[in-house]
Amino acid sequence: MPAPPQLRCCDASGCRSAGGQALRAALEGARDAAGLAADALTIKPVGCLRLCGSGPLVACDGPGPTQLFGGVAPEHAGALIAAGLPTSQAPGNGDPLAAHRLDLEAPFFALQQSVVLEGCGQVNPESIDDALSLGAYGQLRRVLEDLTPEQVRDEVRRSGLRGRGGAGYPTGLKWDTVALQPPGPRYVVCNADEGDPGAFMDRSVLESDPHRLIEGMAIAAYAVGAERGFVYVRAEYPLAIERLRLALQQARSRHLLGNHIHGTSFNLRLEVRVGAGAYVCGEETALLLSIQGQRGMPQPRPPFPAQSGLWGAPTLINNVETFTAVPAILRQGGDWYASIGTEHSKGTKVFALSGAVVNTGLVEVPMGTPLRTVVEVIGGGVPDGSPIKAVQTGGPSGGCIPAERLDTPVDYESLLELGSIMGSGGMVVMGSGTSMPEVARHFMGFSVNESCGKCVPCRAGTVQLAQLLDRFVERRATPADMERLDALCQMVKVTSLCGLGQSAPNPVLSTLRWFRHEYEAACREPAACLATGTVKR
Repeated sequence: MPAPPQLRCCDASGCRSAGGQALRAALEGARDAAGLAADALTIKPVGCLRLCGSGPLVACDGPGPTQLFGGVAPEHAGALIAAGLPTSQAPGNGDPLAAHRLDLEAPFFALQQSVVLEGCGQVNPESIDDALSLGAYGQLRRVLEDLTPEQVRDEVRRSGLRGRGGAGYPTGLKWDTVALQPPGPRYVVCNADEGDPGAFMDRSVLESDPHRLIEGMAIAAYAVGAERGFVYVRAEYPLAIERLRLALQQARSRHLLGNHIHGTSFNLRLEVRVGAGAYVCGEETALLLSIQGQRGMPQPRPPFPAQSGLWGAPTLINNVETFTAVPAILRQGGDWYASIGTEHSKGTKVFALSGAVVNTGLVEVPMGTPLRTVVEVIGGGVPDGSPIKAVQTGGPSGGCIPAERLDTPVDYESLLELGSIMGSGGMVVMGSGTSMPEVARHFMGFSVNESCGKCVPCRAGTVQLAQLLDRFVERRATPADMERLDALCQMVKVTSLCGLGQSAPNPVLSTLRWFRHEYEAACREPAACLATGTVKR
């Protein structure tokens, strides 16, 4: 018997900000006005439907193929209700939703491959029953009943999964390092302190499919021998925090967390820790101090957290996307996951696509997909049809990639060669009118504000870099400033204590490398800048 028709209404932050809650209330009112029972046409709140710039979004399942509508308002409620009914019941007065119907065969949807996001937009994030009906916690049960911790870690190693927080460290190797430490307490920590400007991948997953994250963390805890864990979320994500706490409460009530999970000897207690919004707490040693109730400031390494982390115990730290990939890897097999992507960068990657681009939203594609495919084909290019000038990846720690390098495959090594990084997955498209010195100054200002101040190179060096960049933006720089800018970038990069300071010069260095002429044009003596050649391309 076919499932009853349903309308899936995006209830993530993006669509909420566009009026999604008012639309859902109007849909429920229109259904009642039509005399329909709730089970005759389900109106289901779901997580992110991906095309965030076209919100609020509603997906209609049945009759016929699924339809997706964007930019709909409460006044469209009646037409949406009709779209969800069998054809014989639908009024025949034209198609009032024609302008709002989105093409699910368009490249934005057709070229994506869902692994991490497979439940986003499908599951009600506030209902554990709905999550269970779609397979949540199935792999946790199988792991606890049929696999040893060593077998779980072997599957993750075979998958080739690398940490999606930005560094790309092999996940299986990190899990092994924690598991093979001397006997004693261990912890598992999810780094959900997503602070990069233009990044909203982790937030969307937490808002859309929190049980998937909990299952991934539980499998990881079993694999490394941890019985306690924390999800560290920045305070600017109130909806994500609310839904994560609800999901943890629901999981405990179903004995999916706590003692003797699934009747085994495995115990796990997970808690949420809310960060005050310090960007530096995305660095793992600062994050651990913050969880312990101390000021989040990076610490020298070694020892690494896998050896000595929370309260001196071995601690496994991965980000939201890494943990969320684990249930699919266990379900489909490590070899399946390793078959996706490139030789050294396996699987898929989620990007938050924003900036001067037609299609703003979440994109999940296989590793190795050309950057041009992501921003021009999937993203649709610049809205006015003008050429793309650059794409910034990796947030304040990343760099700007010029249009002539857009055929570069998106993987860890290729982006590093261009002077950028994968980062957590933010991807900002810039049009032809963008000033690259201004872009560099913007990100340097961010680093100045977010520096913890512990080490002099970052505390003072970023301020001096920002002041130098002011001179270029205000077109009062000199050839000597070109030399100072490059030398200071190298000093801050080499001598800073943690990743924030070490990567803060990246936006400057990448724009100097690819757009040096814009800095030269800002000098009071541009001919002299050209003659010095102090900054190599």
